[in-house]
Amino acid sequence: MDLRKVSELRAFVKLCKQNPAVLHAEELSFFREWVESMGGTVPPAPCNTTSSEKPDEAKAEEKKPEEPPKPPEPESEESDLEIDNEGVIEPDTEEPQEMGDEDTEVSDEMMDQANEKKMEAINALGEGKLEEAINLFTEAIKLNPQLAILYAKRASVYVKMQKPNAAIRDCDRAIQINPDSAQTYKWRGKAHRLLGHWEEAAHDLALACKLDYDEDASTMLKEVQPRAQKIAEHRRKYERKREEKEIRERMERVKKAREEHERAQREEEARRQAGGGAQFGGFPGVVFLIFAGGFPGGMPGMGGMPGLNEILSDPEVLAAMQDPEVMAAFQDVAQNPANVSKYQNNPKVMNLIGKLSAKFGTQP
Repeated sequence: MDLRKVSELRAFVKLCKQNPAVLHAEELSFFREWVESMGGTVPPAPCNTTSSEKPDEAKAEEKKPEEPPKPPEPESEESDLEIDNEGVIEPDTEEPQEMGDEDTEVSDEMMDQANEKKMEAINALGEGKLEEAINLFTEAIKLNPQLAILYAKRASVYVKMQKPNAAIRDCDRAIQINPDSAQTYKWRGKAHRLLGHWEEAAHDLALACKLDYDEDASTMLKEVQPRAQKIAEHRRKYERKREEKEIRERMERVKKAREEHERAQREEEARRQAGGGAQFGGFPGVVFLIFAGGFPGGMPGMGGMPGLNEILSDPEVLAAMQDPEVMAAFQDVAQNPANVSKYQNNPKVMNLIGKLSAKFGTQP
């Protein structure tokens, strides 16, 4: 008896003890029939080999340290911002005031009439007759709609009447005509202050003082500027928080994607190993060839089987046996060695035969 084949048979029996699922490979059906014909019993095939690995994976996941709870995010950027809004009023919602026709051709006579109306309006304002002053400034504007000071003066009256939106509309029109008027920025800054628009108020009042220093505008600027700075710092803080949150979320997405990829790799490895014994790379066909001592009738150009370890230590052989096409061809030839002629033009099959032939010390 060939001691080498006895040793290979012993290795096969040891493999079956360690992984009985090998016995349920299709190419070993003859062996199962022989065992049962001799009165033996083949262990039942496992329902799902990969299921045995799932508890271990679940345990591994259970052992993962719990992530610390994330601090609650504030409901909005304004939720923790406290601003002193003393002196802020409700906005006026009246219909926009008359602005005059920009395309009006102003004659010298109309200019004189507009100046007269302006002086009357200033006198009415001095007497506290605010509505009359508004009407007179409006008549002056219709006579000379391209004079910025008329809009600025009317805006000052609207501020006194606590109609900040109307004042802002007049100031916007005046700035379109003359963007370098300090008085216009002063009154628009005061209107924004009434509405609690601290940053806009600080901007306009600072610009007014820059164009033409005014003690009244400077005093109000000192009042609104700290609040405007507080709002700006608050906004920068939340911008940083948003950026940090986006970075955390991006890193979390990358982490989950990596974990999903690794999990998929583990499942694929488990499926690959479930097809056969891990010691033999999951190829039951190899076990058959070893047990049978080569193809029945002999593979053309091959002698006896070399040592098991020598075959399985060759990476090219293992790689070829992972190819379903190659393994199907070998099973076909194992059933009928004459079928090798069908694969003469198949380089993958013939390359593996040549590789095994070299290990046998012969030529195919």
